[in-house]
Amino acid sequence: MLKKISAAVLAIVGAIAVGAVALHRHEPINALWIMTAAVCIYLLGYRFYAAWIAARVLSVDASRATPAERLNNGRDFVPTHRVIVFGHHFAAIAGPGPLVGPTLAAQFGYLPGTLWILVGAVLGGCVQDMIILLLSTRRDGRSLGQMARDELGPLGGFAALIGTLIIMIILSAVLGLVIVNVMKHSPWATSTVLATIPAALIVGLYLRLWRPGRVLEGSLLGVTLVLLALLAGGWVDHQPLLRPLFDYSAIALAGFVIAYGFCAAILPVWLLLAPRDYLSTFLKLGTVVLLTVAIVLTHPQIKMPAVTAFTDGTGPLFGGKVFPFVFITIACGAVSGFHALVASGTTPKLITNEADVRLVGYGSMALESFVAIMALIAATLLDPGVFFAINAGAGVVGASPAAAVHTISSWGYPVTVEQMQALANAMGERTLFARSGGAPSLAVGMASIFGSTFGRGLLALWYHFAIMFEAVFIMAVLDAGTRVGRFMLQDLLGHLWQPLGRTSWYPSVLLASALMVGAWGYFLYIGVIDPNGGVNILWPLFGISNQMLAGIALSVATGIIIKSGKARYALVTLVPLAWLALITTTAAWQKITSADSRIGLFAAADDLASKLASGALAPERAAVAPQLIFNQRLDAWITILLLTILWFVILDMARVCMRRLRGLPLRSSSEAPYQLSRLQGATAQAQP
Repeated sequence: MLKKISAAVLAIVGAIAVGAVALHRHEPINALWIMTAAVCIYLLGYRFYAAWIAARVLSVDASRATPAERLNNGRDFVPTHRVIVFGHHFAAIAGPGPLVGPTLAAQFGYLPGTLWILVGAVLGGCVQDMIILLLSTRRDGRSLGQMARDELGPLGGFAALIGTLIIMIILSAVLGLVIVNVMKHSPWATSTVLATIPAALIVGLYLRLWRPGRVLEGSLLGVTLVLLALLAGGWVDHQPLLRPLFDYSAIALAGFVIAYGFCAAILPVWLLLAPRDYLSTFLKLGTVVLLTVAIVLTHPQIKMPAVTAFTDGTGPLFGGKVFPFVFITIACGAVSGFHALVASGTTPKLITNEADVRLVGYGSMALESFVAIMALIAATLLDPGVFFAINAGAGVVGASPAAAVHTISSWGYPVTVEQMQALANAMGERTLFARSGGAPSLAVGMASIFGSTFGRGLLALWYHFAIMFEAVFIMAVLDAGTRVGRFMLQDLLGHLWQPLGRTSWYPSVLLASALMVGAWGYFLYIGVIDPNGGVNILWPLFGISNQMLAGIALSVATGIIIKSGKARYALVTLVPLAWLALITTTAAWQKITSADSRIGLFAAADDLASKLASGALAPERAAVAPQLIFNQRLDAWITILLLTILWFVILDMARVCMRRLRGLPLRSSSEAPYQLSRLQGATAQAQP
């Protein structure tokens, strides 16, 4: 009875909060309404929808031995406590997407992004993560591509592998671009981010060679070094002799990020990747908790309108109407195909009990979605004029501060040069104009929240703490993404020459790492030299590819559910699949065919080519125009390829499902046979 009463209260409070968010229009809304709506919806989804899926759709069996138990080798397959697995999975999926995507989508107002994050996560993203995790666990921890090949056929598996490799390349390029925009001409940010690299190396050596097994000591050492890096960055910023040593242009920083990515891919995992992920987990969870407490204490007002005039597709951050581009811009935080790679990667090899997939799969995605809500709140707390001054590229609003504020004020969002300079001084920066990518404006919003709670005299410190938080977030995923991409390339190269497929053969490691880094490094370079900031092209392309990967994952899940004789429950994955297919196809079609040069990739390339031929471009822009033209056309062809892959997999899934419904022979299921768990207390951990 108590559970029913608490659920009813939660539903009522959540409904009131959602109503307040959705219907509020003319006056500023309190951020607590958004936070309350989010918490209530996540808890209700976890308590009821996730439990129903676990019981009816997946038939979770707590007595069934998992691959972590059956194949335990002490290295890859290891039975692990559910809380530790939850932390690992959250750290792996919570990259820059839930931070950057909601910030960029704020150009439409706070309402479209908020509704998509809440609905998309509870009915789509959390469901995908939990189901893929369980299906992989039942299949000895097989990857998404392997499951596609085993359950649908070799062609579907190959298509899934190619799509996955493409998204890893685009994802890594976007990550690198965000880091570059954070650090360019910011000695404090650059010196702090650079210092986190030796900090991770020291922790890796400490735990591996100097004090093996001393995890608590290593944790304290790592956190101390990271905080010292932040303080040292502030000291460097005020030293006339040292400051120029860390003041770099975007192209120079792009070179650093590319070199770092190569080193991260070839170094032993215990030396850099593992300690960086470990440290980032502390920062992620600690900062989210701190930000939540600060918002509860200060209950700030949202200054961005619920819906802006840019829903018509004229937005300065990127072109395109609110449909479909808000659903593409916010991928991680609502639905993310990248999560399916993690849910069919290391996580299923650690699950001790099938009942844990609800907490690890659904729960960790709900927490990441909450991070996206926090990011959206932090971004929309800024004055709209300030928000657009930070995020709009110089090619859109003008290269000089005076031109930028004139353009932005003409949109109806007043801002002044003096206001922006005062804000930059308070944050310890020389300028905040045209710092596109979403991360700088998010850091300003977070610093404002922390400053209001813990003292505004430390705004510069809070700003650079937020920058470090974002950079550690991003670089952890850049490390993992480059390494995963290297493994995929080695798998493909192994078909050409068998030794190249050996992941431990060093010549293969060097070759595959160089190819992977070179691929995403090219897109990073093009984004850096783009006068509009690069994000306006790269982020929509990333969003489309990421959502297409989610479509592939949900196609595999739908096929397996129907093959297992549970067609009546197929709508659980079929509905989000249909929605993702609709929005990705619409977005891809517009990016390919639109005659608007702000949206269509071919149109943008043709427009720039005509300006170059007529001599209408400034000399500095004419110098890079040929590369931009080539890249825009390349992006268009990549979009066509991704769209083809998605529909190939969907149609292949439909073929398998029709054969099952007609009673025709199919490939046998790759699910491992049932084996009783021998671990003590396995059944005691079952979820209600």
